Amino acid sequence: MIKVEDILRAYRHGFFPMADSREGTVSWCQPYQRAVVPLDTFRPSRSLRRVIDEGQFTIKTNTAFEKVIRACALPRAVEKETWISEEIIEVFLKLHRLGLAHSVESWQNGELAGGLYGLSMGGAFFGESMFFFERDASKVAFAWLVGYLRKKGFSLLDAQIMNPHLESLGAIEIPHEEYMLRLEHALAKKIFFI
Repeated sequence: MIKVEDILRAYRHGFFPMADSREGTVSWCQPYQRAVVPLDTFRPSRSLRRVIDEGQFTIKTNTAFEKVIRACALPRAVEKETWISEEIIEVFLKLHRLGLAHSVESWQNGELAGGLYGLSMGGAFFGESMFFFERDASKVAFAWLVGYLRKKGFSLLDAQIMNPHLESLGAIEIPHEEYMLRLEHALAKKIFFI
């Protein structure tokens, strides 16, 4: 079983866990190219800005953390497997109770419509996963998160591994060495998510 201390140590050194959905074994990943979202240059697309301005979703934080992480763990239409195992869920629930893991949730008509979760340490937020039940719900939560992290003085939004969805949201890839320098700088900050 993964311990809270294992997670915190791993993230401080640039690693994150991923489970093999078939076997359930957890591996520690440290990609050579790291996906990050530049907090200072992020701009929502025109269409996302329109959705935000229409106020279709209400954003809340940490009101449904377990629902969010379990929704993120569901297989998707394009990906039949998930990297979020029960072991990862359990340790992140502990991290949430300790005030280190957080959810950003999009609600619509009293129902959870989408969101994301991640780990906060110093001035770094490690985005773990996103999901949506309603179109654009996770994107609205993501845009809210970026604005919130900016206001709080965070300097690193780690998106881990690049994919087309993250790229569409403004993520870029940086080499491992640069990531580690940014991580060290971010971890030195005395910032709390809440």
